[in-house]
Formats: sequence, structure tokens, C-alpha cells
Amino acid sequence: MNYIAYFRVSTKRQSESGLGLEAQREAVNRYIKSRDTGFIVKDFTEIESGKSNNRPILLSALNHCKLTNSILIIAKLDRLSRCVHFLSGLMRSNVNFVCCDYPDANKLTIHILAAVAEDERNKISERTKAALQAAKARGIKLGNPSLGEVRNSDTSRARERIKQQTNEFHQSLKPIIESIMSEGIRDTKTITEKLNQLGIKSRRGKKLNCSSVRFIIRAVFPNG
Repeated sequence: MNYIAYFRVSTKRQSESGLGLEAQREAVNRYIKSRDTGFIVKDFTEIESGKSNNRPILLSALNHCKLTNSILIIAKLDRLSRCVHFLSGLMRSNVNFVCCDYPDANKLTIHILAAVAEDERNKISERTKAALQAAKARGIKLGNPSLGEVRNSDTSRARERIKQQTNEFHQSLKPIIESIMSEGIRDTKTITEKLNQLGIKSRRGKKLNCSSVRFIIRAVFPNG
């Protein structure tokens, strides 16, 4: 049995230090060892906020699951997503996945657990907004004008991260496109149709079109 491991950490610093990441690896390895079967084909690590549903690395992991007929394995349910809508889309992708903290849960159980997690996230957001409104009502000025340079620096880092994630996503599609081309298929329209038939989604989780596939092909095959 093949597995594609998906790990998520909240910050780049946490990823580099290994905080949280090693615990996830141990949980995944412990699960596979307890089953005494299978191995990890490839692992993916996403540096992202748990609140964000834009997970390009997760989409890359799902693509590899389809390509290698593997099961997606994660350490904890909240590492996958705290959003019911996003989790529902994952279940519709027809990729089998297992959560080490709920190994025997079915899709309905996981959906319920995700709903509880999302409800808690919404409550935290509401409490934060209420606290900010109360502070504003008391005349407290929110924000700090001197943080402009910091914000610009953060924006620059965010752009670099997006660029890196886009490149990683494109590279994850390269072996799939090469496999299609090995059948003698070269036109973008047919390649796009084949990718859609495989259920491959864009970096933002949308259906691929000829324009985006043409861009990906140029990126991964710069010399034609």
C-alpha cells in the first residue's frame, strides 16, 4: 500500500526548526508501522495558516496520489483543514485519505469533526472582532503607522512564497504531463482534457483550461 504524506506547519521558521513537523512525521510513521504494510512514496510540507483554504502543496499531494494510486496520510485532522467546504471538496476528489488521530473514522465522521473545528474557528474570529470593536469604542487607536516597512517586507516574502509554491505545483504536474505526451499527444487541448479526466485541479482547486495548461507546459518544459 502506497502513501503520500502531507505535513503542515504554520510558519517558515517552524518548518526550518522542525517544531511540530517531527511530531507529525512520528505519528505518520507510527501509524504505518502499526499496520505493518505500505510505505511513503513522497511527502509534502505546506507552510500555511490553518485558516486559509488555499493549499497549493496539498493539491500537489493529491495529484501525486492520483498519479501513484496512493493514499493521502496526515497526522491530525486539523492539519488537513478546518473548513467544511474545503474538506467536502477533498472528499469529492476521490482520493482516499486517512487521519492518524482518527484512523477508523469514515467520511461522515470526519465531516462532523471538521464542522466542529470550523465552528470553533468562527467563534475565535467573532471574539477577536468583538474585542477590537470594544477597544475602538473606548477610543483606543488600532494599528501602528510605523509598521509600514514591516508590512512591505511581509508582502515581499509572501510574493516569494507564492512564487515558490507555484513552481512546486508546476513541477508536481510535470511527470503527469510527460506520461500523457509519451502517448504521442502534443496539442494543449487534448492534454488539458486528459488532465481533467484524471481529476487534476489548478493550484487554486479549479478546473484546468487550455490557457493555464499551456502556461504550465512552458514553465516545466522551457526548451520545448
